[in-house]
Amino acid sequence: MELSFAIDRLVLLGSLLLLGSLLTAALAARAGSRLRVPGALLFLAIGMAAGNDGLGLILLDDPDLVRDVGVVALLVILFEGGLTTKPTDLRLAARAGGLLATVGVVVTAAITALGSWALLGIDPVVAMLVGAVVASTDAAAVFSVMRTTALPRRVAALLRLESGANDPVAVMLTVGALAIYEGTAAGAGDWARFALIQLLGGLVVGATLGLLGVLLLRRVELGLEGLYPVVAAAIAGIAYGTAAALGASGFVAVYLAGLLIGGLVPRHRRSVLGFHEAMANAAEVGLFLLLGLLVSPSNLPGVALPALAVSLVLILVARPAAVGLCSLGSGLGWREQAVVVWGGLRGAVPIVLATFAFTAGGDIGAQVFDVVFFVVLVSVIVQGLTLQPLIRRLGLGSDAPAWAPVAEALPLDGIDVDLVELHVTEDLAIANKRVHELQGLDTTLVAAVVRGNRVLIPKGHTRVLPGDVLLMTAQREGDVLSRLTAWARGEGTDDRRPPPT
Repeated sequence: MELSFAIDRLVLLGSLLLLGSLLTAALAARAGSRLRVPGALLFLAIGMAAGNDGLGLILLDDPDLVRDVGVVALLVILFEGGLTTKPTDLRLAARAGGLLATVGVVVTAAITALGSWALLGIDPVVAMLVGAVVASTDAAAVFSVMRTTALPRRVAALLRLESGANDPVAVMLTVGALAIYEGTAAGAGDWARFALIQLLGGLVVGATLGLLGVLLLRRVELGLEGLYPVVAAAIAGIAYGTAAALGASGFVAVYLAGLLIGGLVPRHRRSVLGFHEAMANAAEVGLFLLLGLLVSPSNLPGVALPALAVSLVLILVARPAAVGLCSLGSGLGWREQAVVVWGGLRGAVPIVLATFAFTAGGDIGAQVFDVVFFVVLVSVIVQGLTLQPLIRRLGLGSDAPAWAPVAEALPLDGIDVDLVELHVTEDLAIANKRVHELQGLDTTLVAAVVRGNRVLIPKGHTRVLPGDVLLMTAQREGDVLSRLTAWARGEGTDDRRPPPT
């Protein structure tokens, strides 16, 4: 009976806390539409207020539980990030994003560790541990910002790729620093072997199971549309478990599996994305609430000054150096590099990695956790609140978030035709052309044009304007979305410019 009562009370309080957090975030977003308050900050604050040092509604003193739940939540968020990463984004940012996810993490960790050691006079091993933990950007925070912030397309692609793929290197550095601290450090050869297995093993497992998942989702008729997202989730879980069992990175495997499924399964894209976006939002909220419950706010003033010093080194020195080095030869201008620097938010991943030190025991574990938590707060508050104003100041603003896909399939059951939504933007080759001027639509028909609150039945002289949504019927052959996206962008044609008006 006591156990049942405890569970009932936990479920009730946890559900009330979750609902209250979501309503608070919604009200804050409506009241502060010009000042974008990051959801991560609100959820952390609510968790801290309800936790041990606050109202004491939910008492949590189990870093092992937080670490395990945090890993699961990150997997959900990373899988959704892979699903929403478009192949065209990879072509835009593969080189710079890959370098930032690997070399950039090492550079950031090294400079942050060196700065922490020089400014604070702390033990070099502790400085190394702090640098390793805060070195990676956070998928939860970055993806959350990109859902509401109009980032330039190339910058969004780079940040999405970096934050989705940089966790394995941060884990490797954190585990290595902990091994040195505990006196069980391996040699340089063992570190290199560990990194190789983590990265390459994760890529192989993710690619293999991702492609198998694509074949399954494209060829097996499950009958109910709602079953396809469940199958996709199962594939993500199998990818993580297989990679972890082989000693590889489950994070990389899950992200890559999501990337392949999102890009190669167009028919069920809407249902899969809708389900996993909801799951990722719930995981993000729950994760930040849980981390807020674990921290003790009364400990933060004691680490404020050293943590602020670490934050300044990380944000103003380490991150710009890493971005500048990894962007050489990429063609990114200084304004785009500035947005990449400022958009590299820290969030749940560094805090979850800090729980590794927390669970390792010793006095240093709790101290590192508090310092990292403070660094994350500074990053979310300062960078999260000023990112959109910075983008506008640099003249890189856009009317719509770069997260939105160009085309999205709405399958019509029972016939060999798909209904496709195509969002027209200024950079598309079809913008400002008349319907009769659109070429290359042998198996596709523009059925309607949604313009604002009106629906137009197109005629030959109807002009396609930026901001329109074209509803198109397309014969189901090959990859419909890739074909229409390439057509809309003018890829494969000589004339990409709109005709004179």
